[in-house]
Amino acid sequence: MSTLQTTARPLVPIPATAARPRGILFWVRRYLPAELIGTAVLLVAGLGVMVWTDHPFAVAAAAVVGENIGFYGVLATVVLLEQRRLGRTGFRVVAATAVLLIAEFGGAEVLDTLLIRPAAISFAVWLIPDPVWALLIGKVAADLVFYALAAVAFVLTTKTRLRRPAEPTAAGRPDQEGVHA
Repeated sequence: MSTLQTTARPLVPIPATAARPRGILFWVRRYLPAELIGTAVLLVAGLGVMVWTDHPFAVAAAAVVGENIGFYGVLATVVLLEQRRLGRTGFRVVAATAVLLIAEFGGAEVLDTLLIRPAAISFAVWLIPDPVWALLIGKVAADLVFYALAAVAFVLTTKTRLRRPAEPTAAGRPDQEGVHA
């Protein structure tokens, strides 16, 4: 048997007793920094386009692109740092980061970017006279759908052992996530 065969972990579901509970504080800590930066960039991009046009779809397109740049810039950094704490470097850290981001957000992001978010923001910009409130209300409406899908994907990456829990900290709780090698 080769070394790879003896050290590789199979991608099998984790027993229910081994699954880590996910409280609201976990989700807030995980996503709030990305949401804050994403929202700031969404507002700058959306309001910036309003200087040239008030067409709802143009405003929504700029807002969606801006939010994605801010949101995924932060999350890519967070996941990359998680992977570095697990000892990955070079190509392995970049590959693990990409795999985890795609697994966690890929499906939700395709629906969100191509349909849900542009529709929600366009409708809000068309309906609500104040551009800041329109952008924020459209964003929040889209976020509700996005996070429902992304949360399910995150849990699946854990249950299928694509994302493995780190060793417990002194407080007895794991503080980082990882991807199987």
